[in-house]
Amino acid sequence: MIKQQKKKKNVLNQGKNKYFWLKIEVKNILVEDKSDNHIIYSFRRCPYAMRARMALAVSQQKVEFREVLLRDKPKSMIELSPKGTVPVLLLNSGEIIDESLDVINWALNINDPENWKRSNQSEKSSSLIQKNDNEFKYHLDRYKYSKRYNNEDPLEHREKCLVFIEILEEQLKSTKFLYDDKISALDISILPFIRQFRIADIDWFDSLNKPKIQNWLMNFLESELFKSIMFKYEK
Repeated sequence: MIKQQKKKKNVLNQGKNKYFWLKIEVKNILVEDKSDNHIIYSFRRCPYAMRARMALAVSQQKVEFREVLLRDKPKSMIELSPKGTVPVLLLNSGEIIDESLDVINWALNINDPENWKRSNQSEKSSSLIQKNDNEFKYHLDRYKYSKRYNNEDPLEHREKCLVFIEILEEQLKSTKFLYDDKISALDISILPFIRQFRIADIDWFDSLNKPKIQNWLMNFLESELFKSIMFKYEK
């Protein structure tokens, strides 16, 4: 058996918060784990990982959490999912789920106490998530991380992002959340990406005349749910 190396072990929210996480930081080694827990490889700031963690949290799944350094991805994660992106969820049955939307569906199919799944069969939900994950994310990367892309104008891509922002703003004029008047899987699938868009230039975003999406985002950032999945790991 290969010895597991741990720097920290924290159990969050025991008896005080319904969002339960078992957090373990593991170095870049192959780990043979005998735990009965499911294991998720994640990166704290990755929007795909965020939305998966929110679904796992609200469904109250007991999960062993492994924070990944993207510049030094653990061999154990790559062996499970060679594409090398997070999240990667290893179930205690041995099944591997390495797409964030699939993690959301898996978690909510087990337990959906807030009825988040009600948005899943909606054509509107499918369309918005597809726009978010494709067009919006494409332009977001070239706006927020413009130095990674040669000959790309970040402000041009910011304007392209605003097309999607306006779609969300209009939707939020008729409902409190993107699907209806309560948070759903549609909201958590998109919120982390809008957070990234704001972070690229907070003052500029906050100065926009987009009160609906700004309030929607800030309520999310201040929520118990978001704080519970963004625990900052001590190194």
